[in-house]
Amino acid sequence: MREGRVSAVLPYPADIEATPIGQSLLQAQDPGCRIPQPMVRAGYLRDSWRSEGRGRGVEPFVPVDWEQAIELAAAALTRVRDEFGNDAIYGGSYGWGSAGRFHHAQSQVHRFLNLFGGYTRSVNTYSAAAAEVIMPHVLGIPFMKLVYEAPTSEDVARHTKTMLLFGGSAMKNTQVNAGGLGAHSAGAQWRKMRDAGVRVINVSPVRDDIADFVGAEWWACRPNSDVAIMLGLAHTLYQEDLHDRDFLARYCVGFEAFEPYLTGQSDGIAKSADWAAAIAGIPADEIRAMARTLASGRSILGISWSLQRQEHGEQPYWMITVLAAMLGQIGLPGGGVAYGYGCIHNMGFSGRRRPPFRFASLPQGVNPVDRYIPVSRVADMLLHPGEEIDYNGRRIEYPDVRLIYWAGGNPFHHHQDLNRLRRAWSRPETIIVNEPFWTATARHADIVFPASVPLERNDFGGGSDDVYISPMRQAVAEYADGRSDFAIFTRLAARLGFESAFTEGRDEMEWVRHLYATTRDNAAAQGIELPPFEEFWAGAQFHFGDQVDDQVFTLEHFRSDPDRHALRTPSGRIEIFSATIEAFAYEDCRGHPRWYDKQAWADAEQFPLHLVSNQPRTRLHSQFDHADVSRAEKIHGRETLRMHPADVMDRGLEEGQVVRVFNGRGACLAGLKCATGLARGTVELPTGAWYQAQSPECPESLEVHGNPNVLTPDRGTSRLAQGPTAHSCMVEVEAYAQELPEIDRFRQPQTVAADQAETRGGPR
Repeated sequence: MREGRVSAVLPYPADIEATPIGQSLLQAQDPGCRIPQPMVRAGYLRDSWRSEGRGRGVEPFVPVDWEQAIELAAAALTRVRDEFGNDAIYGGSYGWGSAGRFHHAQSQVHRFLNLFGGYTRSVNTYSAAAAEVIMPHVLGIPFMKLVYEAPTSEDVARHTKTMLLFGGSAMKNTQVNAGGLGAHSAGAQWRKMRDAGVRVINVSPVRDDIADFVGAEWWACRPNSDVAIMLGLAHTLYQEDLHDRDFLARYCVGFEAFEPYLTGQSDGIAKSADWAAAIAGIPADEIRAMARTLASGRSILGISWSLQRQEHGEQPYWMITVLAAMLGQIGLPGGGVAYGYGCIHNMGFSGRRRPPFRFASLPQGVNPVDRYIPVSRVADMLLHPGEEIDYNGRRIEYPDVRLIYWAGGNPFHHHQDLNRLRRAWSRPETIIVNEPFWTATARHADIVFPASVPLERNDFGGGSDDVYISPMRQAVAEYADGRSDFAIFTRLAARLGFESAFTEGRDEMEWVRHLYATTRDNAAAQGIELPPFEEFWAGAQFHFGDQVDDQVFTLEHFRSDPDRHALRTPSGRIEIFSATIEAFAYEDCRGHPRWYDKQAWADAEQFPLHLVSNQPRTRLHSQFDHADVSRAEKIHGRETLRMHPADVMDRGLEEGQVVRVFNGRGACLAGLKCATGLARGTVELPTGAWYQAQSPECPESLEVHGNPNVLTPDRGTSRLAQGPTAHSCMVEVEAYAQELPEIDRFRQPQTVAADQAETRGGPR
């Protein structure tokens, strides 16, 4: 700190490979894009809930004081509850989990809405929805538990000969960890595996899904073809009698139902290596040779989260489990499947030591409303109230949502088909947002409360998969007239008559002390000593890993004794065939894994390039897109599109120019970069550029900043999980010859005085 400002961001000594993203904290109080005080959309200030929702993102804002903003929000909440019921309120939050144990936006908004009488909620995540639904059916293990029990790098270095990683294991994703991360060490661990002689194969259209220093082989497959490759490997194992019959018999159920499909007996199509090669673009001989290699020694199959964000995204996770079962190495050290290996840091890189106690967090209470949607179906909900959909064996009816309260997250970043979302977003009567920055979500709200950022609050950090706990002391004053989510909800709760229930009589520091004391008690019950609060608060991050025993993973217990440690599936075994799923009678997700043709590929003649919209390297999702670390990677102020040089040449394009990326759903601008590390016919445009329409009045307007989600489809993975399908997306690219639109996302939006709102309220 220097003169009340952040002057440098330095890592703890344990953080040997600190993430560059941390330097973005230097711009945490950028006046260009911080929200300085409560704001109300001009038309909403004039007409309240009767205003035209199409004015969101179009009309100017009116700065108001806290009293007026609180009164408007309280009136809107009360009206919707009293006239339509609490299920007409959607509690949106997708806040990342490293904001602290107390100031976690999701906990704050859900606690507030539960005390108000409840709300329609969402289930699953944009990150891994299909896997979250399918894997409990197949292995009976909650998905997030499964991914944190990936084979450790120590076991890999000691036991493993071959790692076949579908979707790779990108180092950029290991910069982050839910709840915070005490020390980045994934790079050092990868070097140890490399030095141990482990053979690594990256099955991905993107070569740098594995770091260059690993020395991995690259299978540049066609995007969305992974299940075909897995089936080709499985067919070779079966045909050459390399599969582990004993493992399949003792630990699995249903292989006999899958076998006729694999061989082609049931449909006339053998899922051979030749069949797979024609789909995936990987030579059949290489597929056959790899099957033999995997069966010849200890091997790991890895699968990235990206593979299930596609049409039929449940299938890759189910099929890779079947392939591993055929190899018979599930539950062995350094063998089986690494689910989500490196998708965030401690998935595979935390070793066997995880906290055996629960970190306390702000209690959310009980939601009296039993209405929910799969999280990525929010636009469907808004556009089609009363419509029913299938989800995981149930029928769900979309509620008629009249009010959205969003705190934590940016749906105009992580949702698909943003032009469709804009149309849906105009439907509710009121949208209230707590947000520090002028993101597109804030710009498309009616009432905006200026929220604080972690540097402006007191809290402590820690998570269920890391052996560090860290004080998060307030470093700078709250920006302008901003407030923490807790302070905002406290004022709203006071206006609505339940302040004491919301705060329980505690202020910020009293809550921090209380949650830390609860955490310390939970740790002590497991024989782990954390320092007293005053010592902790005055010091640095605290490492307690030396007090934690090595953990035995669930699948290791299962392998040692499948009867005593039966899985929580109907059979107690690995379900290669699921009678439960078969009984759902979903044509797009039957009782065993299978290949489904891709609807997106039907667009290939008109839009021949497959878009990979992966996670960015320079920010976490869309967070701090305005900061120097993120902006330094842009071209002409726009997100960078990578394309194979041959595809660039075919279109007469040049590196460094701005191009138009388009399909039938929309179009965006991006800066072009040549990259030999992409499969031919594949382009890469990372997510997270703050959405900016060239003509805000037009929902189909050109997006000028490089947000790929104007291009991605808003369809569910299948009737089972209804997850997002962003990676099933075809596009075309052409030169943009017109004058470049200005990027204004990192500047304050237009504001007007209250008296001007009467005449500048926008469309009615």
